Formats: sequence, C-alpha cells, structure tokens
Amino acid sequence: MGRVTSRTPVLRIRGAAHSTRPDTVAAEEPLEIRLGGAPLAVTMRTPGDDFDLVHGFLATEAVIRSADDVAGLRYCNSVDDDGRNTYNVVDVDLAPGVEAPDTALDRNFYTSSSCGVCGKASIDALRTKTAFDIAADPLRLPLEVLLALPDRLRAAQQVFDKTGGLHAAGLFTADGSLVALREDVGRHNAVDKVVGDAVRAGRLPLAGHVLMVSGRSSFELTQKAAMAGIPVLAAVSAPSSLAVELARELGITLVGFLRGDGCNVYSCPERIVLG
Repeated sequence: MGRVTSRTPVLRIRGAAHSTRPDTVAAEEPLEIRLGGAPLAVTMRTPGDDFDLVHGFLATEAVIRSADDVAGLRYCNSVDDDGRNTYNVVDVDLAPGVEAPDTALDRNFYTSSSCGVCGKASIDALRTKTAFDIAADPLRLPLEVLLALPDRLRAAQQVFDKTGGLHAAGLFTADGSLVALREDVGRHNAVDKVVGDAVRAGRLPLAGHVLMVSGRSSFELTQKAAMAGIPVLAAVSAPSSLAVELARELGITLVGFLRGDGCNVYSCPERIVLG
C-alpha cells in the first residue's frame, strides 16, 4: 500500500532563526477506478481505505445502491519503475443486472483533490438523485452535542497531527458518538471514504446521523450527504450558495461556521434543539 505520509527536507524559517530539517507531509497519489477493466475515474487521494473510497464514490455517484451491487474488486498490477505494485488502480466488477454508467457522456475521468465535480463533462451530469426521503428524517440534535463535534473530530485526526495538511470527515450519532472518521487530501474523498465504510457494512441510509467535515461545505459534499441519506451536514467553515440551495431543496440541515460556542444554521433549523 502507498504511504499516508512522506518525509522531505525543508528550510524552516522562524523569525531570525533558519534551519534545515525533515518534515512530514501528507501523501497524494492518483487512484484510478475501473469498472470491468474500463476506466471510470481518476481521483487524487491520500492512500489508505481505498476500497471504502471506491464504494463511497460509486454510491454517491449513483452507480451502486448497496454493497450487493459490487460482485468484487481488486488492486490491479500497476507497477512503478522498480516493478513494485503502486496500489493505485482498483478494478470493480458490478453484480449481474447493475448497469454501468455511460462514461462517454458523463465524465472526463479526472477529479482533483480539491474538487470532484470538475470531472463532470456537463452541467446535467452534476446532479444525482437520492433514493432517500431526508426531509422526513425525525432526527433532533441537541445544540450542545452539535457544538462539541469539531473538537471530537479534531481529537480523532491522527495524520493531521503529523502533517497539518489533511481534511477530515466524521460520522456521528445524535448523541455525539463517533461512528467513523477518515482523512484525505481531498475533502470529497474523505466523505466518500466515510460513506463507503457504511456501504460496505450495509448501513445505508445513514438516517439519524451527522456528517461533520473540516473546511467548507460545497454543493458536492451536500449531494454526497444526500446520496447517503444523512440529515445533518456540519462544517467548520462556510457553505456555498449552491450547497444551501440543495440542502433546502432536499431537507438537509446545513450548518456552517461551527466553532467554539456558535454556528450558523442555513436550512432546516428545526432539527437543532436549542434547549
């Protein structure tokens, strides 16, 4: 498997003090996802939890509905200059009756670590429809639980402590218990890894759960939450206008600027119990 971190020499400047020392940086490598040997997408990701990433990506892109739609998956023999497997290609066999997407129409096969939707070839291809009635989710989330989530997310981040360079996505229950956490250079990859973990365990839809992300909440992250049936999406930073519009349309409670003792609730505030 690829390394999650890498060591590299840096010139460290702190005021008048200059020194050369090794530093730890987050790893970033490409992962090519294939369906039955045919290329589907390439995403820049932090190695690790790749099968979760693939399941989550396929679920949030409406290629699969559950783990039963995947007959098998494996690393292909992609090798480096020294003949070693790079573990950067995963081939997926869909179950009989599961239709593969028409990649010629929808994709350019590339997503960056900062943005996934740039891999779509048309505006129409941006939207995927969730099978879950999120607006009907009866979750009620106490404000004190919501306010505690950023610290719980941060406390569970192991690689960030070494590099300072990874996004995190955490799935929590209504009482604030951490169900799953994944880190990645791409915030959308971190979400896909969390969703993929749930797909593989047969836990979709994720009704009654909260998805907490570092950074901002975009249209794409809101859509991924919707595809997993998650009723609350919270972020430490700002949402985009399209994220707000989509959350209101689908009945997702969208929370931004979740820091310290405050936050902004942009949609469906009735789920937050102020107390």
